[in-house]
This record gives sequence, structure tokens and C-alpha cells, in this order.
Amino acid sequence: MNILIAGATGAVGRLLVPLLLREGHQVTGVSRSPEGAERVRRQGASAVRADAFDGDGLRRVMAATAPDAVIHQLTALSDADGETTDRLRREGTRNLVDAARSAGVERIVAQSISWAYVPGEIPADETEPLDLGAAGPRGAMVEGIRALEETVAEMETGVALRYGILYGPGTWYAPGGAVAAALAGDPDARLLANLEADRSVTSFVHVADAARATVAALDWPSGPVNIVDDEPAEGRQWLPVLAAALGVPTPEARTGRQGGARGASNELARSRGWEPEHTTWRHGFAAQGV
Repeated sequence: MNILIAGATGAVGRLLVPLLLREGHQVTGVSRSPEGAERVRRQGASAVRADAFDGDGLRRVMAATAPDAVIHQLTALSDADGETTDRLRREGTRNLVDAARSAGVERIVAQSISWAYVPGEIPADETEPLDLGAAGPRGAMVEGIRALEETVAEMETGVALRYGILYGPGTWYAPGGAVAAALAGDPDARLLANLEADRSVTSFVHVADAARATVAALDWPSGPVNIVDDEPAEGRQWLPVLAAALGVPTPEARTGRQGGARGASNELARSRGWEPEHTTWRHGFAAQGV
């Protein structure tokens, strides 16, 4: 299969390229910068430069590469830029889908998130609604996800992978990353995360498991799918384990809870044959440094 990856140099994208090549696919990675394009080429794939906010440019890229499928991994989270990430989910997805459809592409697999559901007491499955109308930054994030998933659904086959919080190489949660810096007291640490040891429930997924799910999803039917490990957990459970793995101080335990922090179920993904190799953050956090 001829596959175009938008966001090929991100935490998931950089793992996708070699996975897809090993399976015999033809891969083209999209990057805004010459450095990013060169990184993709060093992995053995083709590379093109394009900006997700340039609809005409994306149409030219899509026409020239003629992919069978598009993988959408566009965010600005490496810079902890929530506003640009929301805009990429709205405008970037719109441009990418329009370009794909203009070139006759029928399939897209896109990165979404699993912590945008309405508040609840048990882990959410994909039948639960998104938390539309939420206040503040959460509201903007959920609106971005709504726009992304509705736009992806315009494709003949559009799969929205609702990843849990990503950890592992290239993420904020890796050793030496932004979370370690924040927990160590660095006021300049750049991240968008809840690091309270409270009762807020989070679902995680190792970045390698997210990449494996993305490859598998090239054969899945349309719709959203949670991609999370087997153990949603409260902050007061997982933060001490993470802090110990990172060698930084453990935050003080608290009793509060964020309203939308409920975790997610991976039952649907498992029914389609995907199983996380890192079934829980309990050993996954420690394995990051191995």
C-alpha cells in the first residue's frame, strides 16, 4: 500500500515509518521543515515538505504522491502549543481531507484523544459522547476533536484513534522529558498535563503500542476507537510510580478530581485484534529507560 503520513516526525510518526516499511508499504512522510524531511529519508522513506495550513500545497502533494491511504498525526504538542494543536485539528484536518478526496484517496487514519468524553464514574467506551460545551481550554480541545473526527468521517473510510496519554521515547513522560523537569520543580518545563496526585483517572498508552495500533487500523472500519492500556488509574496511583521511574520527587497526594478525568476502555480495539504490549503503566514507566 502507498501511504502518506502527515506528521511523520512526531512521537508516533517516527515509529510508524519503520513499522510500515517493514511490512512492505511504500511510505511518504510530510514535514514542514527540511530537517524533518531529511529525518524521514534517513529512515528509508520518501519525504515531501508541506504545511497543513496550506490547502493548495497539500493538494499538490496528494496529487503527486497518489497515496492509497493517509495517516494523520499532526499536532504541535512537542512545543506544548495547545492553541496550534486545536487549529491543526480543525483547519489542518479539513485541508488534509479535502486534498485526499481531491486525489481519490478513500482511507484515512487520524490521531484523536481518549480524554475528551463527558464526565463519568467508569472508563468510557466509544458510545459515550464527547464533552461538548466544556468550559475554558478543555472546551477548545474538545471542539477541536469534534471537528477532527467529523471531518475524518467524510472519507469513505475514516478511523479516529483515541489515544490515551502517550508515554515512552519522544514524549513528555520519557526520562529527561518535560514531565520529569516539571516534577523536579523546573518552572520553565513546557507541557500540557495534569500532574496532581489526586483522584483524577487517566488512561495511558505506550507510544510504540499507539504506532502498532495505527498500522493495524489501516484495515479497520470507520469510526472512533480507544487506544489505551488495560489499567485506567488515579493520579495518586500512577504519579508515584512515574516519579520513582524518573528519579524525581513524588507529588503530595490530594483528594480532588478533575471532572472529565475518567479513563477509557480498550475493549473495541481488542475485539479487532490489537493488544498493548505494555498492558499497564506500572511496568511501562520503568521500561522507558531500558
